[in-house]
Amino acid sequence: MGMTMTQKILAARAGLETVQAGQLIEADLDLVLGNDITSPVAIHELEKMNTEGVFHKDKIALVLDHFAPNKDIKSAQHCKCVREFACKHEITNYFDVGEMGIEHALLPEKGLTVAGDVIIGADSHTCTYGALGAFSTGVGSTDMAAGMATGKAWFKVPSAIKFNLTGKPAKWVSGKDIILHIIGKIGVDGALYKSMEFTGDGIAHLSMDDRFTIANMAIEGGGKNGIFPVDEICKDYLNAHSARPYQIYEADADAQYDEEYTIDLSALMPTVAFPHLPENTKTIDCVGDVKIDQVVIGSCTNGRLGDLKVAAEILKGKKVAKGVRVIVIPATQKIYLDAMEQGLLKIFIEAGAIVSTPTCGPCLGGYMGILAENERCISTTNRNFVGRMGHTDSEIYLASPAVAAASAVTGKISSPDEVIGG
Repeated sequence: MGMTMTQKILAARAGLETVQAGQLIEADLDLVLGNDITSPVAIHELEKMNTEGVFHKDKIALVLDHFAPNKDIKSAQHCKCVREFACKHEITNYFDVGEMGIEHALLPEKGLTVAGDVIIGADSHTCTYGALGAFSTGVGSTDMAAGMATGKAWFKVPSAIKFNLTGKPAKWVSGKDIILHIIGKIGVDGALYKSMEFTGDGIAHLSMDDRFTIANMAIEGGGKNGIFPVDEICKDYLNAHSARPYQIYEADADAQYDEEYTIDLSALMPTVAFPHLPENTKTIDCVGDVKIDQVVIGSCTNGRLGDLKVAAEILKGKKVAKGVRVIVIPATQKIYLDAMEQGLLKIFIEAGAIVSTPTCGPCLGGYMGILAENERCISTTNRNFVGRMGHTDSEIYLASPAVAAASAVTGKISSPDEVIGG
């Protein structure tokens, strides 16, 4: 029986010729990731193990991004804990204020994640790195602690669902619309503990930013991971960002999949997820009259330079609607600098938006954009659960940067065509 792309990577890191769905394996780790919320718990667990340090100071990444710069005393204490641990163990890839960015944008940018890697992170959106042909998945803080101590992790080999992407998406259709369409189709538990494997000629029309967004939200469909083949676009990204050697794995022709879906990208429209689940999707022509109070453009899902360029294209020369607050958050310091040098930040500020230092901030209801009772926000983030961004009686609508920017101008959820034309 053939193996999927994910199964081949896991077999290689487990030192096995073959693996099959449901099999329990122990695999070597190429990277262990934690942030300022999850790392302190892992650090305290590691201390209980009485181990002599960490397994490899170069293969651990600690990123202060959720509540940093610190929003209160508790978050400051958490960051201090991580900071002291990183110093004590001489962690190479420690990113604090001034160097940090949102972890899932920062690590690929720094070349720390490459094709063929096995990566765990104490953050559910660690599945982002599947865009580079890696197996990456979120784990709990205790598993992070074990990974930091031993450089290994236990996995149950996932079965897989194949998503065959065909055709070329229209002007305003992006990776966010594609993954929202898929989640709307399969539901938030449709790929529970399964590998979401993306194939097809349509992938050639997707930028790396699109692929990062799709892989990032695999967890919102219940997926254990999301993964893309390593094509020329991916190789160009890997070669530009990392000096590390990488390994390319391809699914066998007779690999087994639980289900297969074909998605014609040319038939998709901008898509919005209504409260209070990412599966509650509607195409832009069916959203109705939904007035908004706030717009957030950023996050590990959609805070990359390509996302900011699209938003700026729509906001250039326009003004944010009266009564609407617009918060733009570049995902890393480099993205912030590139956006500044390309004049994007000027466009945002002149339109009436604010631009924040890189942070997860509002995505998880941390800070930099908390919602009050009965307020509505359209956001390029990844979750719209009850109370996710603030008050339990607020509402979050998930959308692409294009739709979010257009909505900022009109004051209601709108198609980019309404603002700028097709």
